[in-house]
Amino acid sequence: MADLIAQGTDPHHRWRHRLPEDQEIVLGRQGNYWSVPWDSHISATHASLCWQAGRLNVSQLFETRNPIFFRGRKEQQFQIGIGEHFVIGTTTFTLADEKLLLSINEPLPDTEKTFSAQDLQALQYRNADQQIDVLSELPKIISSAGSDDDLFGQLVNLLLQGIPRARGVALVAADPATTTVTTNSPEAIQIMHWDSRSGSPSDIKPSQRLIWQATNTQKSIAYVWAGRRGENQPTLTASEDLDWAFCTPVNSPACPGWAIYVEGNFEHQSSLSSETFHPQALRDEMKFTELIASSLGNSRHLENLKRTQAVFGQFFPTVVLDALSTQDPEQYLAPQEVDLAILFCDVRGFSRSSELASDDLLGLLERISQALGVMTQNILAQGGVVGDFHGDAAMGFWGWPASQSDRSERACLAALSIREAFNTAANDPTHPLHDFHVGIGIASGPAVAGKLGSADQVKVTAFGPVVNLAARLEAMTKVVGASILIDETTLAALQGSSSKTPEMRFRQVAKVQPFGLQNALQVTELLPSLSDEDQLSQSDLAAYEEARKQFQDGSWEEAQQLLQQLSDQDPVKPFLLDYLKTQGPTVPAEWNGTIVMKTK
Repeated sequence: MADLIAQGTDPHHRWRHRLPEDQEIVLGRQGNYWSVPWDSHISATHASLCWQAGRLNVSQLFETRNPIFFRGRKEQQFQIGIGEHFVIGTTTFTLADEKLLLSINEPLPDTEKTFSAQDLQALQYRNADQQIDVLSELPKIISSAGSDDDLFGQLVNLLLQGIPRARGVALVAADPATTTVTTNSPEAIQIMHWDSRSGSPSDIKPSQRLIWQATNTQKSIAYVWAGRRGENQPTLTASEDLDWAFCTPVNSPACPGWAIYVEGNFEHQSSLSSETFHPQALRDEMKFTELIASSLGNSRHLENLKRTQAVFGQFFPTVVLDALSTQDPEQYLAPQEVDLAILFCDVRGFSRSSELASDDLLGLLERISQALGVMTQNILAQGGVVGDFHGDAAMGFWGWPASQSDRSERACLAALSIREAFNTAANDPTHPLHDFHVGIGIASGPAVAGKLGSADQVKVTAFGPVVNLAARLEAMTKVVGASILIDETTLAALQGSSSKTPEMRFRQVAKVQPFGLQNALQVTELLPSLSDEDQLSQSDLAAYEEARKQFQDGSWEEAQQLLQQLSDQDPVKPFLLDYLKTQGPTVPAEWNGTIVMKTK
């Protein structure tokens, strides 16, 4: 990787940016990462740059007026290598690829001083005007940075502006897993960004010992060496130039091991007392740096919170996100036994689509993602929590972390919306979900919900027999032929609800003992309201109900006759007819009205 250094006539008019590989960037005065706002000779978009194969390709854009000079001549298109430069207006652009090395075996400082963040915050600036002017740029830098490289580069440049006697600045990250300050492994400390007055790494040699001390103690620490570092000056006097350095940690969980390292020197001034060369003399610079470190930590922490909320937003409804912003997440999301409504939804047609799309698996994955998106959007829209994904299936639940008295109704409304979305897609041959349909199972009852799992892997989900029952009902939709099946508890909650939602209709399908479960239950199909001629009419449902009663009572011959009279458009009709054909015509002596499922 290489850096491009821009330097104007004013020492403060400069930046150092990392060049991305094989990516075109535009150099100009417009307000972006590569802008040169101080030079009026540079157009809003002046040159196109691209770093490729160890060379920087430079092309002047057609709309510009002022030329680009390379090797003293006007050039519109050229390449430069490491160490070379070009000039636009009064700004020189230099290509550099110089790595900053840590100083490992250096002399101990003659003077050392430690400052806590509270110490620095309590200090008053002695000459505040310059620092305040520079700090006024900080909010704009943080809010406008388009990437970490952008942010780091602008912060380092800001530090060089605000600390005139600094020779160089580095933003570093020490490995939090390494706690010893005596390690000689330079890989344990990463230089995330650096710059110096001259652009040369010879101006700054970050002290590994100082960085470890600051990051381990989480305090700002300053060193002063008598004379230039490495010259082994025996005493601290006011008659020699003195090197100094300090390191300020970024105290934020979002920036583990991060710190700002600043290095410079006290130039010889014989009229000044030795106190001028004490670390205490750096308190303005350290306070300034601590403010930038604090702002950096806070901004990173805020970004992490935004990302976390965005992730949570895929699983939690708005009401839960609002509660999480004001309560302790550990307590709010703690596992607890509550009454839940559980919804399992599975995509049908996936296996067939996999075979047909074997040469476009990424396209198939995109379609499955869209299908899962339909499920999660409708779960969240009804105030549910997205609990888990199982391949091409999703699970949602209601009743946690906040209690919901209408949890069963919400689950059923979500199921009907999902069903409608897939039915709409099925009627459009151009829709990505055209050949998909769904099976949904809903069960209500007590379960444990919350952050569940081991120390290695934690997820928010629900656990208990009612979860297994909802999964069994979803699987049963394949055999029964219904899109949505609900259990007895869910049906009772809906029938006892004061809202009596008109968009729901119910049909008791059969008494069934699901595979792998001990208890039988009356399985009910959930249907939307009668809104078009393609739906089963109320008389169709009444006819099926009479056939079901005859079937469960053991009057199989009468049940079969009634079922055969039903519309062939009824998708559930074959379920009982097939059972009668395979198990009849004689009713078993042990018949108790229950169909025992032999498979999931």
